[in-house]
Amino acid sequence: MIRNIIAVRKSALTAMSLGLMVLATPALTQTPPELPYDAERGVFTFAAGIEPSLPAVVAITTLGAGGGPSRGDDGPKEISGGSGVIIDAVGGVIITNHHVIENGTAFRVDLLDGRSYRAELLGADRATDIAVLRIEAPDLTQVQVAQAGTLRSGDLAFAVGYPLGLDQTLTMGVISGLGRSGLGDAVEDYIQTDAAVNSGNSGGPLLDSRGRLIGINTAILSGGMGGGNDGIAFAVPINIMRFVTDQILATGEVVRGETGATVSSLTPRRAEEMGLEIGRGAVVEDVVPGSPADRAGLRRGDIITGLEDRTVSNGGTVQAMTGIAPPGTSLEATYIRNGQSATTTMTVQRPNGPLIALGGSGLSAHGARFADSEGGVIVRSVEAGSPAAQAGLTAGDVVTRAGNTTVRAVADLERALSGARREIAVTVTRGEETATAVLPPA
Repeated sequence: MIRNIIAVRKSALTAMSLGLMVLATPALTQTPPELPYDAERGVFTFAAGIEPSLPAVVAITTLGAGGGPSRGDDGPKEISGGSGVIIDAVGGVIITNHHVIENGTAFRVDLLDGRSYRAELLGADRATDIAVLRIEAPDLTQVQVAQAGTLRSGDLAFAVGYPLGLDQTLTMGVISGLGRSGLGDAVEDYIQTDAAVNSGNSGGPLLDSRGRLIGINTAILSGGMGGGNDGIAFAVPINIMRFVTDQILATGEVVRGETGATVSSLTPRRAEEMGLEIGRGAVVEDVVPGSPADRAGLRRGDIITGLEDRTVSNGGTVQAMTGIAPPGTSLEATYIRNGQSATTTMTVQRPNGPLIALGGSGLSAHGARFADSEGGVIVRSVEAGSPAAQAGLTAGDVVTRAGNTTVRAVADLERALSGARREIAVTVTRGEETATAVLPPA
């Protein structure tokens, strides 16, 4: 059996060599580079490109009041763990996931060389699942960051982290897709890869074949009972990571641009209901009067199919592009209305409206739009990444109660939310089920 495996490998290497010989024919104007090869050991390897980045990958332990082992009877307990990557060696800046540090009161960072440090949380953004930590330590290594927007499906990708309680682990795959969204109510424009990512890899880097950072591993899809890797993993791309990180380092918080349009993803079923022959795009669910989207002429029911030079696959594409665009940026949008294609230009603005506003079209509160209906107050739309989305509200929910107030009309809900000086529980019916969403104070 071992010989058969070796024979197969030799055949594969021979095929690769023949493939390279074919590619290097005189018909080509440029000879392609050969696969990385270590002549001394006689093996193909990417180690030379990857190894310099490995000391920048760290293990992160989140400590808090939850259950789990502790170092002392009264000390904080380990409640979760994950990975991270150093992007600034001088400043000790580390990127990880929001869900890795969530609910933590203290954080421990373990380096590849065995050193361990307590870390300071500089800030975190739930909508993009990015958090920024800092340690004070000498002789750190930082990862080199690739240029944004250069990835292609089929590129090699390497995931590095500390999965399943193991020491630092490296896995390899390819970029399976770009611009993925629809995993939850967040700002999503994910890189999809089949590099093995498991519990504990969260927050660790996704690297290219030269060891450069291309994304932050954040989620997996798993059909197995154990929740393990099934070859579908997602990473936050570096353009979104940089947008969030730069703001946190500068101000300690993240402010996203907006256009006043609330969008959702066009699904094949929705397209069929609307009589459309396309199955991808973003449906405009609502437009705030006087907003950039309103001035650009967008209306409820329009289908956005393109922004700038990008095809809009779903609502996540729109949220990601507008969310990280600096205020004042003009975005050319292509949309379909009544079967006809048209273009317009929207100018991204800083969020400047009140968190809670009652108007002729209904109530806008915490990123959700509410309207009166025959069944009561219905949630008409929810903006991705908003407090309402993070609280679990979804379009179609019917609000029955807010705090101690029975809700029969949007005016009832507006009074309850505007008067809240602390978190307020909103009760909704969702089909035959009842759910509770906790919204922040006014």
